[in-house]
Amino acid sequence: MNKAILMGRLTRDPEIRYTSTNNIPVCSFTLAVDRRFARQGEERQTDFIPIVAWNKLAEFCGRYFQKGQQVAVVGRIQTRTWDDNEGKRHYVTEVIAEEAYFADSKKNSSGSSKPFESFEPFDSRNDEPVDGFYPVDEDDELPF
Repeated sequence: MNKAILMGRLTRDPEIRYTSTNNIPVCSFTLAVDRRFARQGEERQTDFIPIVAWNKLAEFCGRYFQKGQQVAVVGRIQTRTWDDNEGKRHYVTEVIAEEAYFADSKKNSSGSSKPFESFEPFDSRNDEPVDGFYPVDEDDELPF
């Protein structure tokens, strides 16, 4: 199983571009993700994780995400290599986003914030916003 769930702040505005062959949107950005624990007497460390989103999710991230914003991303870890013009091999490990969520509090017109009201997830598998919960009828059997 390959599943990554991350929450952090964008280090820069997302960069959206389009593939040259099929004009498919691809968006890349970096999340600064704090580690859960710090060694005694040391500051908490932060990992900078490269994220790549494709298609409708790429357009969503490129349009609504911005530097400094806290977001959550669900996806898979992928590694790839390429050779540059000088023949030097490069390696990269990145998260391919499958879902993206706002995780900041939403500021209203008076400047105060309301926690999690801006939580608007986007699931790339359905190409439409979802609420993250699935209704279960009382007569339905649970799958576990």
